[in-house]
Amino acid sequence: MLAESGSGHPGGSLSIADILAQLYFDSLNIDPTNPHWIDRDRVVLCKGHAAPALYATLALRGYFPVDELLSLRKLGSRLQGHPDMNKVPGVDMSTGSLGQGLSAACGMTLAGRLDARPYYVYALLGDGETQEGQVWEAAMFAAHYKLDHLIAFLDNNGLQIDGRICDVLSPEPLDEKWRSFGWRVLTTDGHDVEAIAQALITAKQSTGQPVMIIAKTVKGKGVSFMENKAGWHGNAPNAAQAAQALAELK
Repeated sequence: MLAESGSGHPGGSLSIADILAQLYFDSLNIDPTNPHWIDRDRVVLCKGHAAPALYATLALRGYFPVDELLSLRKLGSRLQGHPDMNKVPGVDMSTGSLGQGLSAACGMTLAGRLDARPYYVYALLGDGETQEGQVWEAAMFAAHYKLDHLIAFLDNNGLQIDGRICDVLSPEPLDEKWRSFGWRVLTTDGHDVEAIAQALITAKQSTGQPVMIIAKTVKGKGVSFMENKAGWHGNAPNAAQAAQALAELK
């Protein structure tokens, strides 16, 4: 997709691919034939630039044709650089401006409680994104209202567009911060689907507080020349690099 468009974000897309696979193919209560089903679980991709991973997951899950993926970022395509809930089936929230997604997830979760709906809301944040102040306002809100149907993942790959998060503006210690804000905190291997599944089971057993699952991940996971390289945050591979990447991912 990225090589075809010549634009996009491979590093952070690959770091959340296993989380999305576990959610959409096992854990979520969803119906691809009815993407607006009122009782469906919701997913908010707070780090909206990782849209290629979400689009690939939605297509493979049956929300739209897989062939459409190659229209990414092309003129007239509904698969924009950031997800659009008004155009793409299965996208529950338009995102892209970092820091805002968790607030939307809080609103969805509180609405579900007020309407006596059973659904869960899942939010996927980047670790660099936690440098945004609005994230912590939303964190306070979720704990204050005891939003136990809100489960968030923190894609903790340690890198952002400008380098290592600890060098740019360190949000560490992440576990202690979220715990001090009133969240239950779990830690898991973000590339082990069985570990992710177990973390989700544990999270859904929690009551009276939101849950943050800190997923230890690798930016550019599975592609040798992309792994742990901040330079692959927002650069698309050329045709030769894409061929090598696909061969390694197989």
